[in-house]
Amino acid sequence: MNTFEANTQRIAFIHASWHTDIVLNCLEGFRNELVSRGYNADNIDVIPVAGAYEIPLQAKLLAKSGRYAAIAASGLVVDGGIYRHDFVAQAVCSGLMQVQLETEVPVLTAVLTPHNFHEHDEHKNYYARHFVTKGQELANAADNAMRVTAAAKAL
Repeated sequence: MNTFEANTQRIAFIHASWHTDIVLNCLEGFRNELVSRGYNADNIDVIPVAGAYEIPLQAKLLAKSGRYAAIAASGLVVDGGIYRHDFVAQAVCSGLMQVQLETEVPVLTAVLTPHNFHEHDEHKNYYARHFVTKGQELANAADNAMRVTAAAKAL
């Protein structure tokens, strides 16, 4: 019988380097929630990439390494006024889905694309808090995905 041991699972957390004052709040919520579930904080590797668009390639490389039971990603794709944010967000989500289908490693995302984000304190504070919650939700999804995947592979 295969028993899942949360404290031995290695997890990659990839984050975009844009808006880290907001995005890294996701890591805080993610890490704290996983630790509360029995995971070892030292087994969460944090990998910064330039932007959200670069996340899928890094996720694929990490998944193919065989070191990780799951890969989580976080980023904030904002409307910079040239209407490319929708395309970037779609490309990132599609790329991450493809990575998990090809590698059979759960890949989870908290790459968010808010409507009407503005660089002022009200939005920054709101999304900083929101990313903590998204990190907790991401941890819940990662925990469930790792357990289901381990059980399926044990069959």
